[in-house]
Amino acid sequence: MNSLTELGKRAKAASRGLSCLSTAQKDAALRAIAASLREHAKEIIEANARDLDAAQESGMSASLQDRLRLTKDRIDAIAGAVEEIVKLEDPVGQVIGGGNRPNGLKIEKIRVPLGVVGMIFEARPNVTVDAASLCLKSSNACILRGGKEAIHSNTMLAGLMRGALASQGLPRDAIQLVEDTSRQSAGDLMSLNGYLDVLIPRGGKGLIRAVVENATVPVIETGAGNCHIFVDASADVDLAVSVCDNAKTSRPSVCNAVETILVHREIAPAFLPKLKAALDAHQVELRGCARTAALIPEVIPATEEDYATEYDDYILALRVVDSLEDAIVHIQTYSTGHSEAILTNDYRNAQEFTARIDSAAVYVNASTRFTDGGEFGFGAEIGISTQKLHARGPMGLAELCSCKYIVTGNGQIR
Repeated sequence: MNSLTELGKRAKAASRGLSCLSTAQKDAALRAIAASLREHAKEIIEANARDLDAAQESGMSASLQDRLRLTKDRIDAIAGAVEEIVKLEDPVGQVIGGGNRPNGLKIEKIRVPLGVVGMIFEARPNVTVDAASLCLKSSNACILRGGKEAIHSNTMLAGLMRGALASQGLPRDAIQLVEDTSRQSAGDLMSLNGYLDVLIPRGGKGLIRAVVENATVPVIETGAGNCHIFVDASADVDLAVSVCDNAKTSRPSVCNAVETILVHREIAPAFLPKLKAALDAHQVELRGCARTAALIPEVIPATEEDYATEYDDYILALRVVDSLEDAIVHIQTYSTGHSEAILTNDYRNAQEFTARIDSAAVYVNASTRFTDGGEFGFGAEIGISTQKLHARGPMGLAELCSCKYIVTGNGQIR
C-alpha cells in the first residue's frame, strides 16, 4: 500500500504533464473512461454489492444505502456525465483579463490548473468518477480518499479510470485512490503539504468540520445542506405542494433536498393538509411547531435541534411564520448557506428574499433540488461550495482553475 507521500509525489509529477495536454487528448481519455464504465458495469455492480452487504450488516440507514447503491442505470448516468464534460469548453489557457500597458507591456491573465486536487468524501462512489473526470478536463491530477463504506466500489472505479488513461497514453497517476480508509490516512491527506494544492471535503457536517479545522493544506469547504423553502401567503397552493414534495422526496439523501419548510400563517390552513397528503405517500416523518400541529395533529413536536438538522432522510421540519421577515430570520439563523427557495406570486417579496438570503443558490418558485453541476450546465460537479473564496455553489471546470499572468515585453525595465 503506497504511503500518502508517495501518492503525492506521483500525483505532482503527473500534474506537470497534464498541464501541457491538448483538449483533444483529454477528451479522448474521458471518452475512454465513459466507455470503460459501461463495458464493465457488471463488475462495478458486483463490487458495489460487497459494499452494500457490509452496509446492511452495519445498520446503515436506507437513505445512506441509496447514496451508496450503483445500478446499471446509475452507472450509465455517471458515464453520461463524463461524456457531458467532453462537450464543455476547456478552461485551461483561456484569457480572462489583461491588456496593454502605456510602457508597451502586454499582460494576459489566463486560467491554469490548480495542480493536485485532493478529495475526502463519504459513501458516494459516483463522486469518484465525477471528481476524477472534472480534474482531468481541467488538467489537474487528483488524490481521492473515499469512505470505507464504498471501498470496493471506489477501487473498481479508480482502476477502470486509470486503465482508460493508460490506453490513451496519459499517466495513470493522474488519478489515484487512497486505499487505506483509516482515520490516519484522512489526517495524512489533510497535511500533505508540498504535494496537495487544495483539499475538498464532500460529505456530512462532521466530515467537513473535521477537514476545515484540522487541514494544513488549503481547503474549499463544501456542502452541508440544511436547505429551506418559504411558502409565502401569495403562493399557488398546488404549485407549492408539488415543489415541496419534489424537494423532499425525489432524493432525500442528497445535500440539496429541503429539510425545513416555513409556511406563512395565511396560507397554512390550505397548504399544510395538502402537503401532508402528498408526503404521506412517501411515509415522510413530520416535525412541526404548535401552530403546525393545530392544522395537522399527527406531527411530532419540533425542537430547536430539528430546525438545525440536515436529515438526509424522509424527515421534514415545518414551521408556521407570521411574515416574510420571520422566514428570513429563521433561515439566517439555521441555514448552512447551501440552497433556499421562496414560493410566491409577490414580486417584491421575491426580490427581498433573493437580496437578503445569503446562500450559494437562492430560488424563486422552483425546487432546491436543482443545485447541481449537471443541472447548472457544468457537466458533473466536484462539490457545492458553501464558502465565498475562491468558489461558491456547484464547482465545475472553471472553479478547478487558478490563474497566472503572462507578461510580454521588448526590453522594458523599471
